[in-house]
Amino acid sequence: MERATVAIYEREAAAYRDRRPPKHLPRAATFSRRRLKGRPVVDLGCGPGSYAAHLPHPLVALDAAAAMLDLAHDADPRALRVRADVEALPFADRALGGAWARHSYLHVRRNRMPMALADLHWALAPGAPLMLSVAAGDAEGSRPDDDFPGRFFCCWRADQLRDVVTGAGFDVGRVDDTGESLFLGATRARSLPDTVGPGMRLLLCGLNPSEVAADAGFGFAGATNRFWAAAVEAGVVTHTRDPRRALLDDRVGMTDLVKRATPRAAEIQAKEYRAGAARVQRLVAWLRPAAVCFVGLDGWRTAVDAKARAGWQPGGFGGAPAYVMPSTSGLNARTSRSELVEHLRTAVDGEGSPA
Repeated sequence: MERATVAIYEREAAAYRDRRPPKHLPRAATFSRRRLKGRPVVDLGCGPGSYAAHLPHPLVALDAAAAMLDLAHDADPRALRVRADVEALPFADRALGGAWARHSYLHVRRNRMPMALADLHWALAPGAPLMLSVAAGDAEGSRPDDDFPGRFFCCWRADQLRDVVTGAGFDVGRVDDTGESLFLGATRARSLPDTVGPGMRLLLCGLNPSEVAADAGFGFAGATNRFWAAAVEAGVVTHTRDPRRALLDDRVGMTDLVKRATPRAAEIQAKEYRAGAARVQRLVAWLRPAAVCFVGLDGWRTAVDAKARAGWQPGGFGGAPAYVMPSTSGLNARTSRSELVEHLRTAVDGEGSPA
């Protein structure tokens, strides 16, 4: 969150509590019925604890403002209070059984939202529900009519929000648009989140997560998959098996054409590849990586060009140069590791790119 926004909540916590009574208790009840029993639920951006008494326990009340947490304690002394930012969640992998996020992520800048939701994906157990609300619209910045002036807001359209939450590895259900707000219900899928953001020198796009990868929490996790070793040798990444560091340290993002995890990519249907390619194309057009590299020819051939060969693709993809390379799976014995290294080196260096 923006520090100036947190400072306003520190200063105006009591006034905020008095002006913002809970208005969405039926949604809180629906969410509560869906949480995974036996695991704690988190109230993300809990504010003064307006919904704490209406959410299941054990409950973690998380907020970046200490003054809000003091009021949340008054509202529900049983809740465990945690001072933290929604962009840097302090939870163990798969620790949580549900996340209630009432107008908290609307303070996250648009191009940082994917990584904020990736953090949330990793913190939730598969099958855990998410109830997320944000402001509806296109604006990003402060609001002239804000009754707490100076706060930062990021508004979303329903289609944009659905894309970014899907990319974060959630199965999205309904998105209700009230005109002022969007309410999105989703379930943490057995999948992988996109690790993407601004300034990427390369976006890597796999076919879909294997079940092994989904359970490990990072792509290309199979024991015989040669991706990480080849990517380090090619200079694409500096650390293996760590998509977060690939983005933050190496400016290399990762996504998948299809988010559904399967034992083998052959189980993905053509319509899934086509729908996934449309989502990734919108992602590329939005975040504008220097290039995008598709790891595995099958998805590209199914969704874009049935006759494509490995290499730079005419016309690019989403406004960026597009490179397609063979699969790094151990099942693809026809392609040697040295060839995979050369493909990745060409993609990240832009050598021969039509752009």
